[in-house]
Amino acid sequence: MAKRIQFRAHGGPEVLEYVDYQPAEPGPKEVRVTNKAIGLNFIDTYYRSGLYPPPSLPSGVGSEGAGVVEAVGSEVSRFKIGDRVAYGSGPLGAYSDLHVLPEANLVKLPDAISFEQAAGVMLKGLTVQYLLRQTYELKGGETILFHAAAGGVGSLACQWARALGVKLIGTVSSAEKAALAKANGAWATIDYSHENVAQRVLELTDGKKVPVVYDGVGKDTWLTSLDSVAPRGLVVSFGNASGAVDGVNLGILAGKGSLYVTRPTLGTYANNAENLQRMADELFEMIIGGKLTVDISQRYPLADAAKAQTELSARRTTGSVVLLP
Repeated sequence: MAKRIQFRAHGGPEVLEYVDYQPAEPGPKEVRVTNKAIGLNFIDTYYRSGLYPPPSLPSGVGSEGAGVVEAVGSEVSRFKIGDRVAYGSGPLGAYSDLHVLPEANLVKLPDAISFEQAAGVMLKGLTVQYLLRQTYELKGGETILFHAAAGGVGSLACQWARALGVKLIGTVSSAEKAALAKANGAWATIDYSHENVAQRVLELTDGKKVPVVYDGVGKDTWLTSLDSVAPRGLVVSFGNASGAVDGVNLGILAGKGSLYVTRPTLGTYANNAENLQRMADELFEMIIGGKLTVDISQRYPLADAAKAQTELSARRTTGSVVLLP
């Protein structure tokens, strides 16, 4: 009998249960993976709280992990038992010893990438890949704004931007996080706890503002993002760490300079096995080449998932956090 984390009702971390679990046999195009490491992400708390309703209750938690193929369905062609694999996009249930996924959701994991690295980087790293390489394809030389630059996604974005020759201005909440963002490659930082972000962006860009703002914070930074982007620039709202952006009046986009806004998701970009593997290959190449370092800042036993989510929600974590079965 395997173990997993699940919840029967929406709420805080206290609703998470560590229970015995019998995973299903893989369907024809499914693979069962023995997890060696599991990624912890803000989106996990959205499902738990009900912001993103899961398909049914009780529900598993988590969508990111890495491990070894333990069983394959009758029509699976890309993987065999014993293969090293990683995944970063559902279905829910990664917080478990064993997880069954569609073959199309898995990528082949190079030997040079550890299970902990993969579990700590798949969702965040693939997010940075589509943000910087697809949603707004950075060419090098741009100055951009990235909120929460010391977090898991932000830390990788700082490194990737530096590798591309991009000047990343990162927002942070403390001097310690500013130092971390700078160490990861941020060109400049703004401490929003005592600095006016939009005003500082104006100063740092000699009044030009930035062509693109990457905003994974949501409600609390929405207006700041609009005030920091140049006319006809793009606000990429890709997360809701402070709550969802709602009640948006489109007229504000006109008033602030004919702005563009997009609300992308990883699933739209990694929408088939080929695109997912291509994105992952670029991510892995960045790690193997030394351009990206995966900072595993905390490790928790799977049974302590509630504690790990509490720390994440309180923003007491930096870099990546993994759960170990």
